[in-house]
Amino acid sequence: MSVLAWVSVAVFLGAYALIATEKIHRVAAALGGAGIMLAIHATDAEAAFFSEHAGIDWNVVFLLLGMMVIVGVLKETGVFEYLAIWAAKKARGRPFRLMVLLVLITAGASALLDNVTTVLLIAPVTFLVCERLALPVAPFLIAEAMASNIGGAATLVGDPPNIIIASRANLSFNDFLVHMAPMVIGLMVVFVGLCWLMFGRSFSYDPERAAQIMALDEREAIADRRLLWQSLAVLALVMAAFVLHPVLHYEPSVVAILGAGILVAATKVTTEQAIAEVEWPTLVFFAGLFVMVGALVETGVIGQLSQAAVDATAGQLELTTMGLLGASAGLSAIVDNIPYVATMSPIVEQLVQANGGNETAQVLWWSLAFGADLGGNATAVGAAANVVVLGIAARNRTPISFWQFTKYGLIVTVVTVTLVAPYLWLRYLM
Repeated sequence: MSVLAWVSVAVFLGAYALIATEKIHRVAAALGGAGIMLAIHATDAEAAFFSEHAGIDWNVVFLLLGMMVIVGVLKETGVFEYLAIWAAKKARGRPFRLMVLLVLITAGASALLDNVTTVLLIAPVTFLVCERLALPVAPFLIAEAMASNIGGAATLVGDPPNIIIASRANLSFNDFLVHMAPMVIGLMVVFVGLCWLMFGRSFSYDPERAAQIMALDEREAIADRRLLWQSLAVLALVMAAFVLHPVLHYEPSVVAILGAGILVAATKVTTEQAIAEVEWPTLVFFAGLFVMVGALVETGVIGQLSQAAVDATAGQLELTTMGLLGASAGLSAIVDNIPYVATMSPIVEQLVQANGGNETAQVLWWSLAFGADLGGNATAVGAAANVVVLGIAARNRTPISFWQFTKYGLIVTVVTVTLVAPYLWLRYLM
């Protein structure tokens, strides 16, 4: 690697260390790292702001912005209070039952929406129900972020890396359902068990608070029924457009911004109310992170790392599949999985062709998808949903530290990726 590449690696690792140790605020660390990358010409304004593969992913930023505005309007209706009471009553006030219910809802919704949208919608419910039952909110938010990443792996629209892979490999929505969804269902069963081991035994049941919850009428929580129906109508259209992405060809970011604009324009909610829930620090953090990772792409660091893994397994489909799964999980743990997949997909395309381009060789695409999607659970910055959850927690004065998330994320990633390996082997390589 060139001297500039080594300096870029040092800057990235330094910023990452500051984020991990929380010596300074993560937004300051990301912006500082991005500024240094620009100053040393590891990247430039053209690449940072306009490059599809090495710049800020504006689709992610505007998707977040649009959905945050929609959530801000929904919050005015009282629907989150309604859902919080409903979920608590269904779980009969039992903390672990409640976690299982929220985790399964999150995973299911993430398969149809993208995982970031799902956590934006489920987080307000979580805060309210945990407050009602006097439960610590951090375990619930951590579990939901991980469930969104696992559930999102099931479909083409569930996780942004899947959209990139589908475009490059010419895969359909049904291809992901057939090849990814069965294993994701099994992983969710295992994940529920892991939630019990990691969190369930520490919860305490409060009969008095549970009785108070059971006595509530969730319908009384709705503050504005007209606004609720207007908001749900727009949200339903947004969801439908997400699912119909392969037909409509509207990017999720465009759908979210259109939905937010229509909702603000057509209702009595003021602009100030609509943007009150926007997590501006989270959006800025993403921008800084994308610039830093883009600099690694521009200087060839990520490409060389990926190519080295490819060279080490050339000509052996079985070894290549397992190596790609492990490398994707490992690298997606430390850099956002979106630019990683954008960088790796051309290499995987060449590997598929080199191995005959047949149905068996397609296992490499599923290996990349599983590794990137599940590897995002390993650290607090491995996936967009994780970063959003940490931002929401900080905004609500219940901060989740980098290591508080990561100590659980590493366990979940190791277990789920380990289970995927025999699935790929038995289904495609035997």
